[in-house]
Amino acid sequence: MRSKRTLFLIEVAIFAAFAYLLDIIPFLSFKIWAQGGSVSFAMIPIFIIAFRWGLKGGLLSGLLWGILQVAIGPASIYTPLQGFIEYGLAFTVLGFAGVFQKPVQQAIKDGRAKASTAYIMLGVLIGSSLRFIAHYTAGIAFFAEYAPPGQSVWIYSFVYNLSYMAPSFIICTIAVSFLFNKQPRTLLNAA
Repeated sequence: MRSKRTLFLIEVAIFAAFAYLLDIIPFLSFKIWAQGGSVSFAMIPIFIIAFRWGLKGGLLSGLLWGILQVAIGPASIYTPLQGFIEYGLAFTVLGFAGVFQKPVQQAIKDGRAKASTAYIMLGVLIGSSLRFIAHYTAGIAFFAEYAPPGQSVWIYSFVYNLSYMAPSFIICTIAVSFLFNKQPRTLLNAA
């Protein structure tokens, strides 16, 4: 039992650090906007932990990734509440993909690739959507001055955040599905 807990903590920490690295390596993260937001592979490690260890692992690894961004960069924090929403909350909620841990693992164990891909897509969609909502809300509350004259801040924040979250969702769904279906034993939790 103790070794499983240790393995859990080590994997969560390593994958959170890996997410951070994927986000700051220039050729793996494509910055779209000067104020923040990039299309990257960085959410993949968080989703792997979420599908491997469940909700607890996903939420913790997402939180650690957000903390790393604040502690060593490249966080852009203008107010404490904005910082909490965009780094504490937005990255933590990626872990909600972990609600599909058991269906994903069972489908992979049963060799049902289509089912596992569907569950992975749903999990990644939930995590990405919740992150989008956090950034969208922060955009409305804290970045209204960046909206073009005459454009609703609601539309501006929606388009701004969707422009990088939608491609990131697609990339993560494809990558995580590929990894789990091609290397199931290395990615499944050995519970």
